[in-house]
Amino acid sequence: MQQTGELEEISVRDLKGLRIGNAQDDQAKTGVTVLLFDKGAKAGVDVSGGGPASRETHLADPTTADNPINAIVLAGGSAYGLAAADGVMRYLEEHGIGYDTGYARVPLVCQSCIYDLGFGSASVRPDAAMGYEACEDAKANHPRSGNTGAGCGATVGKLCGMERASKSGLGIYAARLGRLEMAAVVVVNALGDIFDPENGKKIAGLRSEDGSGFADTREELYKLSKRTDMFTGNTTIGAVITNGKFSKAEMNKIASMTRNAYARCINPVGTLADGDTIYAASVGDVEADINVAGTLAAQVMERAIVNAIHAV
Repeated sequence: MQQTGELEEISVRDLKGLRIGNAQDDQAKTGVTVLLFDKGAKAGVDVSGGGPASRETHLADPTTADNPINAIVLAGGSAYGLAAADGVMRYLEEHGIGYDTGYARVPLVCQSCIYDLGFGSASVRPDAAMGYEACEDAKANHPRSGNTGAGCGATVGKLCGMERASKSGLGIYAARLGRLEMAAVVVVNALGDIFDPENGKKIAGLRSEDGSGFADTREELYKLSKRTDMFTGNTTIGAVITNGKFSKAEMNKIASMTRNAYARCINPVGTLADGDTIYAASVGDVEADINVAGTLAAQVMERAIVNAIHAV
């Protein structure tokens, strides 16, 4: 089906079959964002970073069983934060949601985490209780961008240490093109600098030594070209969700096309010091062209990344 009409910004709440909830520890600066799919979702994934902290991402691989997933979890805490999915699974099980194995319903939950241990408390991480709390928050379905959920401890421009980094957060944006709807949710926690692709302006990233403005992460990276360990705690994780009807394999392609937004907004991006990951999920039955959907997904993700900066 050909999509016609002007691109229109909508509320992420307009996307039926998706509910978003957040929970965080404001003092420890870490949190959880959960995307719940009431009727399941066909999902794909694109992993371009070299150090992802993830759980069950292979559920979105087109070579695995073609079962709809029930939730995507984005969290802080690095690999420790993967415990948040335990609480999400408990919540879903209590509500009778999951794959029926004959003996129990097993919720299918994908998760990715950012490294935020260097910003707030390194000893406090998202756990099952926080994951469950995020699901409870999804009942109201009033998500917002900024210092909330998994974006609570997000920062960018960290090549030279946290003292020269900029605060980032959770970004959300949604749009409609004809009948096709697309939403993006992203936690921007990048090694690189962040740019607004509409005007090319740098909006966050590595700060100059005197704090008067921005330095260039790419130039600093070239100076440190002989450095063997660039780990400074990064990863941009996100998801695009559409009401378009696509197969699991097609959602993987849409996820890979969405990566163009990372390239247009973050520089450098996808390094071994990042764990960049994008999920793509279909929750509807609107017939749409995959090229249109993938292009729209990248555009919506761009705006979500920008919102993650401006909303903090």
